[in-house]
Amino acid sequence: MRYIIILLIIFGITVYLLQTKQINIPGTPLPSPSPEKQVLGNQTKTTDCIPQNGLQDTACSPGAIFPEATKDQICTPGYSKSVRNVPVEEKNQVYAEYGITSHKTGQYEVDHLISLELGGSNDISNLWPEAAEPRPGFHEKDQVENYLHNQVCSGKISLQEAQQQIAKNWLDIYHQIPNPGKYDFNNNR
Repeated sequence: MRYIIILLIIFGITVYLLQTKQINIPGTPLPSPSPEKQVLGNQTKTTDCIPQNGLQDTACSPGAIFPEATKDQICTPGYSKSVRNVPVEEKNQVYAEYGITSHKTGQYEVDHLISLELGGSNDISNLWPEAAEPRPGFHEKDQVENYLHNQVCSGKISLQEAQQQIAKNWLDIYHQIPNPGKYDFNNNR
């Protein structure tokens, strides 16, 4: 009886440690960032959202990050793909918040304000329907994301600084990038 109690205690402790991600069994995937997010501003609206001059409505899309995302994680190839999770229903909700009832393919992209490659979250407060036209549009914002990712990974700016800059006004950064075409590549960070 004593051995059964000891085995149950060991089993209980093991289950607890696995659930709290304090241990990892070899061969099992490492834990992903938790779905918790840190909002950079308060989302004060969920309807009647209106983009202004190519930027998101900050009341609807203030930006959100995975607070535990680190420079080492985001600079590891494949990171963005490993955390990307925006279901179609959530994309449809973003379009509805911004009053877009129909659109042509390629006209908009539900975009992460703070990109995943900069530790951005999939939370709806970090999403907005970004137009392709007029330019600069979502293709050019991709260049800003790539540029800032490069700056963070090369140690020129901190991850937090890059997150704040892109959330505040990505267009300002776009106009400051030397040779923005250099950062026009499809990445899978």
